[in-house]
Amino acid sequence: MATRMTINGVSTCTEAGTEKYEKFQTGIGRRKRTLVQYDYRHTDGELFSCVKPTLDECRTARDKWLTAKRGKEDKR
Repeated sequence: MATRMTINGVSTCTEAGTEKYEKFQTGIGRRKRTLVQYDYRHTDGELFSCVKPTLDECRTARDKWLTAKRGKEDKR
């Protein structure tokens, strides 16, 4: 699969606080599904990445990840 989001398997989402996403299709014949590959680079440099059916679901997963990340930071 050709993608603009990775180079040699490494995410091109390098700038802190940014997101990149790309739709792609998987499956054979009539059983094709459209999915979204999503990358988010946090302001601390950590990368969040997921694949979900919609961009909204990806952003919801990112928000849950950010909430959990904040919880861990508060305990320090």
